[in-house]
Amino acid sequence: MPTNIEWDVVVVGAGPAGSTAALAAMRANPAARVLLLDSASFPRDKICGDGVAPHALDILAGLGVDIAALTAGTAAVHQLRLTSPRGATAARRFIRPASVVPRALLDARLVQAACAAGAHLRQHRVRTLTPVNGGVDIDGVAYARTVIGADGAESVIRRQCGANRARAGTVAIALRGYTNAQPWPAGEQRLVMTTAHWPAYAWVFPVGDGTANVGYGELIRGETPTRAHLTERLHRLLPDCPPLALRGHKLPLSTGRPEVGHGRVLLAGDAASLINPLTGEGIYYAVLSGFLAGTAALTADPGDRYRRALRHHLGTHLRHTDAVARLIRAPWLVDLATTTARDHQRAFDNLVEIGLGAGTVSPALVTAMLATLVRHPRRRDT
Repeated sequence: MPTNIEWDVVVVGAGPAGSTAALAAMRANPAARVLLLDSASFPRDKICGDGVAPHALDILAGLGVDIAALTAGTAAVHQLRLTSPRGATAARRFIRPASVVPRALLDARLVQAACAAGAHLRQHRVRTLTPVNGGVDIDGVAYARTVIGADGAESVIRRQCGANRARAGTVAIALRGYTNAQPWPAGEQRLVMTTAHWPAYAWVFPVGDGTANVGYGELIRGETPTRAHLTERLHRLLPDCPPLALRGHKLPLSTGRPEVGHGRVLLAGDAASLINPLTGEGIYYAVLSGFLAGTAALTADPGDRYRRALRHHLGTHLRHTDAVARLIRAPWLVDLATTTARDHQRAFDNLVEIGLGAGTVSPALVTAMLATLVRHPRRRDT
Protein backbone atom coordinates (compact mmCIF):
# COMPACT_ATOMS: atom_id res chain seq x y z
CA MET A 1 0.00 0.00 0.00
CA PRO A 2 1.13 3.56 -0.62
CA THR A 3 2.04 5.35 2.61
CA ASN A 4 0.66 8.57 4.10
CA ILE A 5 -2.69 8.35 2.33
CA GLU A 6 -5.61 10.14 4.00
CA TRP A 7 -9.10 8.65 3.80
CA ASP A 8 -12.48 9.75 5.08
CA VAL A 9 -13.37 6.16 5.99
CA VAL A 10 -11.27 3.03 6.18
CA VAL A 11 -13.24 -0.21 6.45
CA VAL A 12 -11.27 -3.20 7.72
CA GLY A 13 -12.78 -6.43 6.43
CA ALA A 14 -14.56 -6.74 3.09
CA GLY A 15 -17.25 -9.27 3.98
CA PRO A 16 -20.97 -8.35 3.94
CA ALA A 17 -20.63 -5.88 6.85
CA GLY A 18 -17.56 -4.17 5.41
CA SER A 19 -18.72 -3.95 1.82
CA THR A 20 -22.13 -2.68 2.92
CA ALA A 21 -20.42 -0.05 5.10
CA ALA A 22 -18.39 1.11 2.11
CA LEU A 23 -21.52 1.24 -0.06
CA ALA A 24 -23.39 3.23 2.60
CA ALA A 25 -20.55 5.73 3.03
CA MET A 26 -20.38 6.28 -0.73
CA ARG A 27 -24.16 6.68 -0.88
CA ALA A 28 -24.01 9.26 1.95
CA ASN A 29 -21.30 11.22 0.12
CA PRO A 30 -20.27 10.10 -3.39
CA ALA A 31 -17.16 12.31 -3.11
CA ALA A 32 -15.92 10.56 0.04
CA ARG A 33 -12.59 8.75 -0.01
CA VAL A 34 -13.39 5.24 1.20
CA LEU A 35 -10.84 2.43 1.51
CA LEU A 36 -11.66 -1.26 1.97
CA LEU A 37 -8.89 -3.39 3.49
CA ASP A 38 -8.91 -7.16 3.64
CA SER A 39 -6.15 -9.68 4.26
CA ALA A 40 -7.53 -11.97 1.54
CA SER A 41 -7.91 -11.62 -2.19
CA PHE A 42 -11.33 -12.12 -3.77
CA PRO A 43 -13.06 -14.39 -4.50
CA ARG A 44 -12.42 -16.27 -1.27
CA ASP A 45 -14.43 -18.72 0.80
CA LYS A 46 -15.75 -17.83 4.24
CA ILE A 47 -17.12 -20.40 6.67
CA CYS A 48 -20.83 -19.67 7.07
CA GLY A 49 -24.28 -21.18 6.68
CA ASP A 50 -24.73 -18.92 3.61
CA GLY A 51 -28.37 -18.11 4.42
CA VAL A 52 -29.39 -14.61 3.31
CA ALA A 53 -32.68 -13.29 4.66
CA PRO A 54 -34.78 -11.04 2.39
CA HIS A 55 -34.32 -8.24 4.94
CA ALA A 56 -30.62 -8.08 4.05
CA LEU A 57 -31.40 -7.97 0.34
CA ASP A 58 -33.79 -5.06 0.94
CA ILE A 59 -30.98 -2.99 2.48
CA LEU A 60 -28.57 -3.84 -0.31
CA ALA A 61 -31.15 -3.03 -2.98
CA GLY A 62 -31.64 0.37 -1.33
CA LEU A 63 -27.89 0.96 -1.74
CA GLY A 64 -28.11 0.25 -5.47
CA VAL A 65 -26.94 -3.37 -5.49
CA ASP A 66 -28.34 -5.48 -8.35
CA ILE A 67 -29.97 -8.29 -6.35
CA ALA A 68 -30.49 -10.51 -9.40
CA ALA A 69 -26.74 -10.36 -10.09
CA LEU A 70 -25.93 -10.84 -6.40
CA THR A 71 -27.95 -14.07 -6.17
CA ALA A 72 -27.25 -15.36 -9.69
CA GLY A 73 -26.70 -19.12 -9.86
CA THR A 74 -28.81 -19.78 -6.78
CA ALA A 75 -32.52 -20.42 -6.27
CA ALA A 76 -34.95 -18.99 -3.74
CA VAL A 77 -35.82 -21.12 -0.71
CA HIS A 78 -39.55 -21.10 0.03
CA GLN A 79 -39.95 -23.46 2.99
CA LEU A 80 -38.43 -24.08 6.40
CA ARG A 81 -38.65 -27.39 8.28
CA LEU A 82 -37.92 -27.17 12.00
CA THR A 83 -37.40 -30.25 14.15
CA SER A 84 -37.34 -29.47 17.87
CA PRO A 85 -35.05 -31.10 20.46
CA ARG A 86 -37.64 -33.77 21.27
CA GLY A 87 -38.92 -34.32 17.73
CA ALA A 88 -41.79 -31.87 17.16
CA THR A 89 -41.75 -30.75 13.52
CA ALA A 90 -43.06 -27.60 11.86
CA ALA A 91 -42.80 -27.27 8.08
CA ARG A 92 -44.22 -24.11 6.55
CA ARG A 93 -43.58 -21.59 3.81
CA PHE A 94 -41.78 -18.33 4.40
CA ILE A 95 -43.78 -15.14 3.91
CA ARG A 96 -40.90 -14.05 1.68
CA PRO A 97 -38.40 -16.53 0.26
CA ALA A 98 -34.88 -16.67 1.63
CA SER A 99 -31.68 -17.12 -0.37
CA VAL A 100 -28.60 -19.29 0.08
CA VAL A 101 -25.57 -17.68 -1.58
CA PRO A 102 -22.15 -19.24 -0.94
CA ARG A 103 -19.87 -16.67 0.61
CA ALA A 104 -17.28 -17.18 -2.11
CA LEU A 105 -19.87 -15.64 -4.45
CA LEU A 106 -21.66 -13.25 -2.12
CA ASP A 107 -18.59 -11.50 -0.74
CA ALA A 108 -16.86 -11.12 -4.11
CA ARG A 109 -20.00 -9.66 -5.66
CA LEU A 110 -20.51 -7.21 -2.79
CA VAL A 111 -16.88 -6.11 -2.99
CA GLN A 112 -17.33 -5.54 -6.72
CA ALA A 113 -20.45 -3.45 -6.04
CA ALA A 114 -18.61 -1.37 -3.44
CA CYS A 115 -15.73 -0.70 -5.84
CA ALA A 116 -18.15 0.17 -8.63
CA ALA A 117 -19.69 2.74 -6.27
CA GLY A 118 -16.28 4.37 -5.79
CA ALA A 119 -14.63 2.59 -2.86
CA HIS A 120 -11.01 1.47 -3.18
CA LEU A 121 -9.97 -2.10 -2.31
CA ARG A 122 -6.50 -3.03 -1.06
CA GLN A 123 -5.13 -6.32 0.24
CA HIS A 124 -3.56 -5.66 3.62
CA ARG A 125 -3.60 -7.32 7.04
CA VAL A 126 -4.18 -4.65 9.67
CA ARG A 127 -2.18 -4.99 12.88
CA THR A 128 -2.31 -1.66 14.74
CA LEU A 129 -4.51 1.39 15.18
CA THR A 130 -3.16 4.62 16.68
CA PRO A 131 -5.35 7.66 17.50
CA VAL A 132 -3.73 10.76 15.99
CA ASN A 133 -4.85 14.27 15.01
CA GLY A 134 -8.55 13.59 15.56
CA GLY A 135 -8.45 10.44 13.43
CA VAL A 136 -6.80 7.03 13.32
CA ASP A 137 -3.45 5.92 11.90
CA ILE A 138 -3.51 2.38 10.48
CA ASP A 139 -0.18 0.56 10.54
CA GLY A 140 1.56 3.79 9.52
CA VAL A 141 0.30 3.38 5.95
CA ALA A 142 -3.06 5.13 6.02
CA TYR A 143 -4.87 7.79 8.03
CA ALA A 144 -8.64 7.69 8.45
CA ARG A 145 -11.14 10.12 9.84
CA THR A 146 -13.22 7.07 10.85
CA VAL A 147 -12.38 3.36 10.96
CA ILE A 148 -15.03 0.65 10.69
CA GLY A 149 -13.96 -2.74 12.01
CA ALA A 150 -15.78 -5.45 10.07
CA ASP A 151 -13.04 -8.04 10.34
CA GLY A 152 -15.01 -10.92 11.80
CA ALA A 153 -15.19 -13.00 14.96
CA GLU A 154 -11.46 -12.73 15.69
CA SER A 155 -11.46 -9.00 15.05
CA VAL A 156 -8.12 -7.23 15.35
CA ILE A 157 -9.96 -3.90 15.36
CA ARG A 158 -12.08 -4.97 18.33
CA ARG A 159 -8.93 -5.72 20.34
CA GLN A 160 -7.12 -2.59 19.19
CA CYS A 161 -9.94 -0.22 20.14
CA GLY A 162 -10.23 -1.70 23.63
CA ALA A 163 -13.66 -3.32 23.31
CA ASN A 164 -14.35 -6.22 25.64
CA ARG A 165 -14.06 -9.78 24.43
CA ALA A 166 -17.16 -11.97 24.21
CA ARG A 167 -17.95 -13.29 27.67
CA ALA A 168 -17.90 -16.99 28.52
CA GLY A 169 -21.02 -18.87 27.52
CA THR A 170 -21.83 -16.58 24.59
CA VAL A 171 -19.66 -18.18 21.91
CA ALA A 172 -20.77 -21.05 19.66
CA ILE A 173 -18.75 -23.26 17.34
CA ALA A 174 -19.84 -24.84 14.08
CA LEU A 175 -18.63 -27.03 11.23
CA ARG A 176 -19.78 -26.55 7.66
CA GLY A 177 -19.36 -28.36 4.34
CA TYR A 178 -20.95 -28.68 0.90
CA THR A 179 -22.47 -31.70 -0.79
CA ASN A 180 -24.02 -32.32 -4.19
CA ALA A 181 -25.22 -35.78 -3.15
CA GLN A 182 -28.38 -34.21 -1.84
CA PRO A 183 -30.94 -36.57 -0.25
CA TRP A 184 -33.11 -33.66 0.89
CA PRO A 185 -35.81 -31.70 -0.96
CA ALA A 186 -34.62 -28.68 -2.91
CA GLY A 187 -36.12 -25.35 -1.90
CA GLU A 188 -36.43 -26.30 1.77
CA GLN A 189 -34.16 -25.23 4.60
CA ARG A 190 -33.89 -27.66 7.50
CA LEU A 191 -32.94 -27.19 11.13
CA VAL A 192 -32.71 -30.32 13.29
CA MET A 193 -32.22 -29.66 17.00
CA THR A 194 -31.13 -32.05 19.74
CA THR A 195 -31.21 -32.19 23.54
CA ALA A 196 -27.66 -33.61 23.55
CA HIS A 197 -25.18 -30.77 24.19
CA TRP A 198 -28.12 -28.35 24.03
CA PRO A 199 -28.41 -25.74 22.61
CA ALA A 200 -27.30 -27.38 19.36
CA TYR A 201 -28.63 -28.06 15.88
CA ALA A 202 -27.73 -29.29 12.42
CA TRP A 203 -28.78 -27.53 9.23
CA VAL A 204 -29.30 -28.14 5.53
CA PHE A 205 -29.46 -25.05 3.30
CA PRO A 206 -29.92 -25.82 -0.43
CA VAL A 207 -28.10 -23.43 -2.74
CA GLY A 208 -30.31 -24.17 -5.72
CA ASP A 209 -27.59 -25.39 -8.07
CA GLY A 210 -27.74 -29.01 -6.89
CA THR A 211 -25.52 -28.43 -3.85
CA ALA A 212 -26.37 -27.83 -0.21
CA ASN A 213 -24.60 -26.14 2.67
CA VAL A 214 -24.68 -28.62 5.57
CA GLY A 215 -23.41 -28.07 9.08
CA TYR A 216 -23.71 -28.46 12.82
CA GLY A 217 -23.15 -26.04 15.70
CA GLU A 218 -23.43 -25.87 19.47
CA LEU A 219 -22.76 -23.47 22.31
CA ILE A 220 -19.30 -23.79 23.87
CA ARG A 221 -19.47 -24.78 27.51
CA GLY A 222 -16.07 -25.20 29.07
CA GLU A 223 -13.57 -26.78 26.69
CA THR A 224 -14.03 -26.26 22.98
CA PRO A 225 -15.59 -29.37 21.37
CA THR A 226 -13.32 -31.36 19.07
CA ARG A 227 -13.79 -31.72 15.33
CA ALA A 228 -14.53 -35.42 15.85
CA HIS A 229 -17.29 -34.61 18.32
CA LEU A 230 -18.90 -32.00 16.04
CA THR A 231 -18.69 -34.30 13.01
CA GLU A 232 -20.26 -37.20 14.93
CA ARG A 233 -23.14 -34.98 16.08
CA LEU A 234 -23.74 -33.74 12.53
CA HIS A 235 -24.07 -37.26 11.13
CA ARG A 236 -26.22 -38.40 14.04
CA LEU A 237 -28.74 -35.64 13.37
CA LEU A 238 -28.50 -36.01 9.57
CA PRO A 239 -27.98 -39.76 9.05
CA ASP A 240 -28.44 -39.46 5.27
CA CYS A 241 -25.61 -36.95 5.00
CA PRO A 242 -22.62 -38.24 2.97
CA PRO A 243 -19.05 -37.72 4.21
CA LEU A 244 -18.06 -34.06 3.88
CA ALA A 245 -14.96 -31.90 3.89
CA LEU A 246 -15.76 -29.77 6.93
CA ARG A 247 -14.33 -26.47 8.16
CA GLY A 248 -14.99 -24.92 11.56
CA HIS A 249 -15.53 -21.43 12.92
CA LYS A 250 -16.57 -19.65 16.11
CA LEU A 251 -19.59 -17.38 16.44
CA PRO A 252 -19.62 -14.62 19.11
CA LEU A 253 -23.34 -14.38 19.91
CA SER A 254 -25.18 -11.18 20.71
CA THR A 255 -25.84 -10.54 24.40
CA GLY A 256 -28.48 -7.87 23.90
CA ARG A 257 -26.21 -4.85 24.37
CA PRO A 258 -23.43 -5.07 21.79
CA GLU A 259 -20.27 -3.01 22.21
CA VAL A 260 -20.04 -1.26 18.86
CA GLY A 261 -16.96 0.92 19.13
CA HIS A 262 -14.96 3.64 20.80
CA GLY A 263 -14.43 7.17 19.54
CA ARG A 264 -13.85 7.17 15.81
CA VAL A 265 -13.63 3.37 15.60
CA LEU A 266 -16.91 1.56 14.90
CA LEU A 267 -17.55 -2.19 14.95
CA ALA A 268 -19.98 -4.00 12.66
CA GLY A 269 -21.12 -7.56 12.05
CA ASP A 270 -19.28 -10.39 13.80
CA ALA A 271 -16.65 -7.95 15.08
CA ALA A 272 -19.41 -6.43 17.25
CA SER A 273 -20.69 -9.88 18.30
CA LEU A 274 -23.79 -9.25 16.21
CA ILE A 275 -24.89 -12.84 15.67
CA ASN A 276 -28.41 -13.98 16.52
CA PRO A 277 -28.10 -16.09 19.70
CA LEU A 278 -31.11 -18.21 18.73
CA THR A 279 -30.20 -19.17 15.18
CA GLY A 280 -26.58 -18.17 14.58
CA GLU A 281 -27.79 -15.92 11.74
CA GLY A 282 -25.29 -13.18 11.04
CA ILE A 283 -25.61 -11.84 7.50
CA TYR A 284 -28.68 -9.67 8.14
CA TYR A 285 -27.05 -8.21 11.25
CA ALA A 286 -23.84 -7.68 9.27
CA VAL A 287 -25.57 -5.88 6.41
CA LEU A 288 -27.73 -3.75 8.71
CA SER A 289 -24.88 -2.78 11.04
CA GLY A 290 -22.60 -2.12 8.06
CA PHE A 291 -25.23 0.14 6.54
CA LEU A 292 -25.70 2.06 9.79
CA ALA A 293 -21.94 2.33 10.46
CA GLY A 294 -21.18 3.50 6.94
CA THR A 295 -23.94 6.08 7.10
CA ALA A 296 -22.71 7.38 10.47
CA ALA A 297 -19.01 7.35 9.57
CA LEU A 298 -19.00 10.73 7.82
CA THR A 299 -20.91 12.60 10.54
CA ALA A 300 -19.39 14.85 13.21
CA ASP A 301 -19.85 12.24 15.96
CA PRO A 302 -19.90 8.85 14.22
CA GLY A 303 -19.80 6.78 17.41
CA ASP A 304 -22.84 8.40 18.96
CA ARG A 305 -24.77 8.45 15.67
CA TYR A 306 -24.04 4.78 15.06
CA ARG A 307 -24.99 3.65 18.57
CA ARG A 308 -28.27 5.54 18.40
CA ALA A 309 -29.13 4.15 14.98
CA LEU A 310 -28.33 0.58 15.96
CA ARG A 311 -30.37 0.92 19.13
CA HIS A 312 -33.31 2.27 17.10
CA HIS A 313 -33.23 -0.56 14.56
CA LEU A 314 -32.19 -3.52 16.71
CA GLY A 315 -32.37 -2.54 20.39
CA THR A 316 -35.69 -4.16 21.31
CA HIS A 317 -35.01 -7.16 19.10
CA LEU A 318 -31.62 -7.79 20.72
CA ARG A 319 -33.08 -7.57 24.20
CA HIS A 320 -35.79 -10.06 23.24
CA THR A 321 -33.39 -12.53 21.64
CA ASP A 322 -31.07 -12.32 24.65
CA ALA A 323 -33.97 -13.03 27.02
CA VAL A 324 -35.27 -15.89 24.88
CA ALA A 325 -31.77 -17.38 24.58
CA ARG A 326 -31.64 -17.57 28.37
CA LEU A 327 -35.11 -19.13 28.58
CA ILE A 328 -34.54 -21.82 25.97
CA ARG A 329 -31.84 -23.43 28.05
CA ALA A 330 -34.93 -25.54 28.88
CA PRO A 331 -35.49 -27.59 25.67
CA TRP A 332 -39.20 -28.13 26.40
CA LEU A 333 -39.81 -24.45 25.59
CA VAL A 334 -38.40 -24.98 22.10
CA ASP A 335 -40.66 -28.02 21.67
CA LEU A 336 -43.59 -25.82 22.70
CA ALA A 337 -42.61 -23.04 20.26
CA THR A 338 -42.14 -25.54 17.43
CA THR A 339 -45.50 -27.20 18.09
CA THR A 340 -47.13 -23.76 18.12
CA ALA A 341 -45.47 -22.89 14.82
CA ARG A 342 -46.68 -26.19 13.39
CA ASP A 343 -50.27 -25.32 14.25
CA HIS A 344 -50.28 -21.57 13.53
CA GLN A 345 -48.85 -19.82 10.48
CA ARG A 346 -48.80 -16.49 12.31
CA ALA A 347 -46.71 -17.96 15.13
CA PHE A 348 -44.38 -19.53 12.57
CA ASP A 349 -43.97 -16.16 10.83
CA ASN A 350 -43.22 -14.41 14.14
CA LEU A 351 -40.56 -16.99 15.02
CA VAL A 352 -38.95 -16.60 11.59
CA GLU A 353 -38.81 -12.83 12.05
CA ILE A 354 -37.14 -13.28 15.44
CA GLY A 355 -34.62 -15.76 14.04
CA LEU A 356 -33.81 -14.17 10.69
CA GLY A 357 -34.78 -10.52 10.98
CA ALA A 358 -35.46 -7.93 13.66
CA GLY A 359 -38.66 -9.47 15.06
CA THR A 360 -39.73 -9.39 18.70
CA VAL A 361 -41.79 -11.72 20.86
CA SER A 362 -45.37 -10.58 20.21
CA PRO A 363 -48.31 -10.92 22.62
CA ALA A 364 -50.02 -13.03 19.95
CA LEU A 365 -47.11 -15.49 19.95
CA VAL A 366 -47.16 -15.79 23.74
CA THR A 367 -50.94 -16.33 23.70
CA ALA A 368 -50.64 -19.01 21.02
CA MET A 369 -47.90 -20.81 22.95
CA LEU A 370 -49.98 -20.78 26.15
CA ALA A 371 -52.93 -22.21 24.23
CA THR A 372 -50.67 -24.91 22.79
CA LEU A 373 -49.42 -25.74 26.27
CA VAL A 374 -52.99 -26.28 27.43
CA ARG A 375 -53.80 -28.51 24.43
CA HIS A 376 -50.51 -30.42 24.42
CA PRO A 377 -49.11 -30.54 27.96
CA ARG A 378 -45.52 -31.75 27.96
CA ARG A 379 -43.03 -32.86 30.55
CA ARG A 380 -41.05 -29.76 31.49
CA ASP A 381 -37.88 -31.21 32.87
CA THR A 382 -34.65 -29.88 31.38
